[in-house]
Amino acid sequence: MAFPWIRLLFLFLPRVLFASVQPCEIPGGNVQPIQALNSELLKLAGNESQEPSPSTYLGLRLSNNHNLEKESQYLNRLMDIFQPQSSSSRVRSEASSQKQLGTGQLALYLLALRAACHNMDSPEGNRMVTQLKLLLNREKKQIGLKEKSHPITNYYQYSLGILALCVHSKRIDPDVIRKLLSAEQHGKFHHHGTLSVDTETMAGLALVCLGQAPGYPHDLLASVRKAVQHVKAKILQAQTREGLYGNLYSSPLAVQFLSAAGVRQSQPAFSRGRAVLIQRLQRGDFQNALIQSQLLPALYCKSYLDVASMTCQTQTENLIPDASLQKPQGIDRTQNISVRLEARKASQLLYSHFVEVPLGSTLLDVLEAATKDGLQPLRFETQKTLSGPMLTGVMGVKIQEGEHKYWKILRHPNSSLDQGIAEYIPKDQEHIILKMSSW
Repeated sequence: MAFPWIRLLFLFLPRVLFASVQPCEIPGGNVQPIQALNSELLKLAGNESQEPSPSTYLGLRLSNNHNLEKESQYLNRLMDIFQPQSSSSRVRSEASSQKQLGTGQLALYLLALRAACHNMDSPEGNRMVTQLKLLLNREKKQIGLKEKSHPITNYYQYSLGILALCVHSKRIDPDVIRKLLSAEQHGKFHHHGTLSVDTETMAGLALVCLGQAPGYPHDLLASVRKAVQHVKAKILQAQTREGLYGNLYSSPLAVQFLSAAGVRQSQPAFSRGRAVLIQRLQRGDFQNALIQSQLLPALYCKSYLDVASMTCQTQTENLIPDASLQKPQGIDRTQNISVRLEARKASQLLYSHFVEVPLGSTLLDVLEAATKDGLQPLRFETQKTLSGPMLTGVMGVKIQEGEHKYWKILRHPNSSLDQGIAEYIPKDQEHIILKMSSW
């Protein structure tokens, strides 16, 4: 490395905006599965064959237990990817061919740097902050176009960008904030009439942060605090009978928001929601790394806002038991299943075929197997996202940048999947439909 000193965890004192409002009580008998989740994230961080993710680092830093050496090593790897100018010429050359970071990726990385107590008042820090502000300004302008009612990316990433700047105590263009307030007020966080809980909660986290930030007009702050209450009511209303908020995969972030918004642990809606997350964790239902990284802070009653008040010099090493999460029961990979795969654009049938794969294969495995069919090969493309690979093209039909369409994945006839293509495991004789849709 050209500058090994930059790889240390920085010990600069933060400007504290937030403080924990209530101690977190872990229900009796539930410490072990939470520690096992912590152990799983550490194992993931130590796997150098996997590209490092800021969300994994955030999850580890917001835990109550730490392996400071492994966390520091993981930070080094993140900086190799996101700040290649501080790395060797080899890494710099490899990274130069990568696309410029988008709003969500850059925002997550800035949150990770704050979790490392990194000093942003440096030329490189200021450059990244300016870059994120420019990205948000582009998003804001896109929202302002009459024929375009959405950001270039989406409101989840837009909110994440605002949150990252707020946590670093960086001033945000009031018009950027007003666009988020307007979107929340006019129900822009819905997809096909259903509330997108993860988008609503990310917006809520950004608004909670802004509501405690100094330097903004009084009327704007009043609107922000009113919007926080609206978000809280929507999230609580979205709780299912089981106790989840929306669905299993949006619930960890929802619990983060409720903690940040001051919902008491004793409130039944909160305690029931956290209890079902622990129960489903013990069942082995969380396999996606992003969701695991959002879940760990939530179970400790923390949120992404808590990185604003982290003081790294007070953290101590905690030995984390080498425990393992409950894994799905063993699968007989010698047994095959048949999945019917269909792709449509409006009324046009692009592809329809039965695909045979080993039992336990993911939908991504099914897609890849379909490409090797000699009679009717499937052609598809994916893109890396914050939550894993996303389907972006099928049989040459691609999603264009800025176009608010996506490949919706359905179980026949019209049941949407909650999981991504790399997590969902189809059953034998299941009928999967890939459908180009608008949002």
